Amino acid sequence: MLTAVILCHEFDNWYSWFFRLSDMLALESDFFNSPPKKTVRFGGTVTEVLLKYKKGETNDLELLKNQLSDPDIRDDQIINWLLEFRSSVMYLTKDFEQLINIILRLPWLNRSQRVVEEYLAFLGNLVSAQTVFLRPCLSMIASHFVPPQVIIKEGGIDVSDSDDEDDNLPAIFDTCHRALQIITRYVPSTPWFLMPILVEKFPFVRKSKRTLECYVHNLLRISLYFPTLRREILELVIEKLLKLDVSVSRQDIEDAEEKAAQTCGGTDTTEGLFNMDEDEDIDPEKKADQEQPNQMAHPTAERLDVLLCLLLSYIEDVCRVHGKIDNNKTKDLYRDLISIFDKLLLPTHASCHVQFFMFFLFSFKLGFAEAFLEHLWKKLQDPNNPAIIRQAAANYIGSFLARAKFIPLITVKTCLDLLVNWLHMYLTNQDSGTKAFCDVALHGPFYSACQAVFYTVVFRHKQLL
Repeated sequence: MLTAVILCHEFDNWYSWFFRLSDMLALESDFFNSPPKKTVRFGGTVTEVLLKYKKGETNDLELLKNQLSDPDIRDDQIINWLLEFRSSVMYLTKDFEQLINIILRLPWLNRSQRVVEEYLAFLGNLVSAQTVFLRPCLSMIASHFVPPQVIIKEGGIDVSDSDDEDDNLPAIFDTCHRALQIITRYVPSTPWFLMPILVEKFPFVRKSKRTLECYVHNLLRISLYFPTLRREILELVIEKLLKLDVSVSRQDIEDAEEKAAQTCGGTDTTEGLFNMDEDEDIDPEKKADQEQPNQMAHPTAERLDVLLCLLLSYIEDVCRVHGKIDNNKTKDLYRDLISIFDKLLLPTHASCHVQFFMFFLFSFKLGFAEAFLEHLWKKLQDPNNPAIIRQAAANYIGSFLARAKFIPLITVKTCLDLLVNWLHMYLTNQDSGTKAFCDVALHGPFYSACQAVFYTVVFRHKQLL
């Protein structure tokens, strides 16, 4: 009898424990399948806090700002805050600029997808209800077009400011471009406000090549869905490329390359050019080094090289559709680039590399190369143009005819005929005048045209004879 009582008691204990465990599992399942609950906080709802501030009560607002500034803020907290802000967006007037700035500084891009979607929805609601905050929102998005910086401190002093190698960067950039397009749906004039911000946020040209590459890539991507900004974006990119180009001479670049070759030398310079023995074992580390893309020894030249590659790839992608050159798209791009060429490249002295983006475009179809030559010819002939512009036009004619292999001989001969006839007419007109004496300042275009003829003949003489 005693044994039966004990067994019944143990069964009751096991039975109650089993149901407690079932209840716990059910609660856990409900937790994971339910939306985030309201988190513990102080100060009331966002709407109440905003209305209190309007009445002069600022304590709750300061408390709210402190909670939003918490570096350990969790995803569920951000989602709950954003939901409340969206429902209170009509109260977020200019008086709450500091609060909005704190929200725009929230670390939302590396969060869960729910946080990202909720934040994008908040941005759309905010700019549609309070357009006064359009510029800060655009500025926040543009600031994420470069890799985040890893700052290392020693003794309270920043000793390193390097790029964070984040594998998630492409996804972050995609989200930023989504944000711009969402904002534009609510505020169609967004591109007009965006361009000055893109100019302001452009990294200093001495920043790392990775930072510059990311920013320029994102700028060019913006031009694809905001075509009204394309000319301005291309002008900004080419202006920065020119600053890099003229900041270092060709001789400095060549000296750096030669020094790097000597430093890495000591072995047979022909080694690695041709692998004659297919069965030859190669050291894995050496093989990895050989597979790495070549880099310029001079840091400025490397930055310039990377950015020019980006620009050339962009031109290729815009002009070539399904493997064929689209004439209409190429014409539109040509008009944009030729205006930038006239504004930036023609007046710039000592540019050695940037102008080749134009020559790359002309290689697609002879008609564009001939249009460019005609454009330069008109610049040279026009006495109303400044002498420096006419001289630059003559220099470009000479270098283009001499160096561009895709220019046929008949075009070279036609241009030389025009130049030589113009030179003879110029001499004839000066014979009876009072300015018939050697003066580079006075006859600069004439001397430049002479140089163009001589330069072309030197490089093309075998074909011309």
